[in-house]
Amino acid sequence: MRLPVRTAALGGVIGPAGFVGAWVVGAAVTSVPYSSIDDAISRLAAVGADTRWLMTAGFVTFGVALPVFSAALRSVVPGRAWIAAAATGVATLAVAATPLDHSDTVDRLHGIAAGIGYVTLAATPLLAARPLLAMGHRRLAQAGIAAGATSALALALTTTALPSGFFQRLGLTVSDVWIVATAVAIRGGSLGRVGSRH
Repeated sequence: MRLPVRTAALGGVIGPAGFVGAWVVGAAVTSVPYSSIDDAISRLAAVGADTRWLMTAGFVTFGVALPVFSAALRSVVPGRAWIAAAATGVATLAVAATPLDHSDTVDRLHGIAAGIGYVTLAATPLLAARPLLAMGHRRLAQAGIAAGATSALALALTTTALPSGFFQRLGLTVSDVWIVATAVAIRGGSLGRVGSRH
């Protein structure tokens, strides 16, 4: 049975809140040296980390909630943005299932899953931009272009010698904020196809 669109949109709030909350709290309470500027979020869920349970819960919350949100996005925004959102959730679940420091093979799989998740997360607002413009939602479309472009650039910078933890958080957060804003718009009934019931 399909969830009502407004109910499914809650995934776009719950997922990012759980994910960001987990890394913020995890970085604050971990007993080992950890820098949110220099260290990757996944280190909080590494094998042996005292915050592994917390960060893994954040990954799983995001991984489950994003596909739910994607169902709402599919109902109200034409195009393929919903596919990217769903893929982001699936990739995040794969990240949770492949914690760092388990083995070289698992670390490689983790990197692949994280890379896919980064690309699809940045793609979600970018793919939604044109349909949103066509629907008359100019501000949300422009915010999506800005969020997607910033996310893609920031996440690319994590592969350089620059502070990877900072750019990872920046890249993830800007697209997460767009997802939350879109979810709130769907919940409020201001975003939808002309003539659709939501």
